[in-house]
Amino acid sequence: MPPSPLLPRPDRPRPTPPFGGRRIRAAVIGTGAIGRGSHLPALAQLAREGETEVVAAVDIDQDAVEAFCAGTGIPHACTDLDRMLAEQRPDLVSICTPPTLHRAQTVAALRAGAWVWCEKPPVPSLADFDAIEAAEGADGGPYAAIVFQHRFGSGSRHVRRLLAEGALGRPLVAHCQTTWYRDTAYYAAPWRGRWHSEGGGPAMGHGIHQMDLLLDLLGPWSEVRAMAGRLVHDVETEDVSTALVRFEGGALATVVNSVLSPDEVSRIRIDCERATVELTHLYGHANDDWRITPAPDVPAELADQWRDFGADVPSSHLAQLRELVASMRSGERPRSSGADGRRSLELITALYKSNPREEGSTAVYRTIEAAEEVVAGDPFVLHGGVKAWHIRGWNEALTAP
Repeated sequence: MPPSPLLPRPDRPRPTPPFGGRRIRAAVIGTGAIGRGSHLPALAQLAREGETEVVAAVDIDQDAVEAFCAGTGIPHACTDLDRMLAEQRPDLVSICTPPTLHRAQTVAALRAGAWVWCEKPPVPSLADFDAIEAAEGADGGPYAAIVFQHRFGSGSRHVRRLLAEGALGRPLVAHCQTTWYRDTAYYAAPWRGRWHSEGGGPAMGHGIHQMDLLLDLLGPWSEVRAMAGRLVHDVETEDVSTALVRFEGGALATVVNSVLSPDEVSRIRIDCERATVELTHLYGHANDDWRITPAPDVPAELADQWRDFGADVPSSHLAQLRELVASMRSGERPRSSGADGRRSLELITALYKSNPREEGSTAVYRTIEAAEEVVAGDPFVLHGGVKAWHIRGWNEALTAP
């Protein structure tokens, strides 16, 4: 019997040797919009700086991958991931495919000795995430990091430090908002809006970025209550969700995720004892997108110090990739991997589990207390779209695939 994918394997890769001064060999998996528009430009910039070289690209569409490579100067166009891994032996694999493919592709890359940088959402379920962790190397890597680029850059780094040091006082009240707009054409892609391929609706595919940043700033949560609805789109998953979240530090937060909002915005606001911190942007933020409003008794000189964010480094794939490459060279686990990468998926899983379900004629809210409540054996660990999950809207009874 083959070893369980959830347990350490005897053939787990050995720790990655030091890369020394050589370039890190990278490969891009998936040549669609996110690969062309975000991953490749970040890799190309680091290539210009002598850090990386893109040696291959993989896509199931041969014409697409050949055109991708021809237009970018990548030497090897491939349609077979395993063959590319064996022949090109990349150090880093950048995964830009739909979520349902992430587990198998990440595990294959890790077992070939490559580090992984995988687009969000990482995988459709916590069970898939656990399988990826089991395939990682021991101390020194290879590791698999998730693309949570909103954590990175000068703005989030500055605010994270202020909060960690207690400069602003205790965080008390928070709001996390991802209110975007997606029309019917957006859901024409066959993998969108389906449990088995996307793992959820806007909470999983859109709001995950702001929720991840909120967790990065405020730390672990302890309780969540949520509601979700399917109000416009004829899909399996929700198109809007709301949640109340209590953090271990005591702060209370509201979280709203929507694809029904013509006036699009991404926003985080944290009210602390001595100041309010607010970030307002859409798909990425710079220093000017942050605002710190001090309490009336805070000296102006101190408030000016809080507002000094330093040199502007916008959040971006490039900002995260720089840190990931540094982690590779030092043989250290990168941020947004392992338990650090899992916690956003834990919160989303708890949100779905907490959503009201019908028992007789009464909608029942389940309060989820701590991530430990969503554990192995829980059907929501295996899949968010279990048949017990109910969304008010298009279809009164949801049948999971």
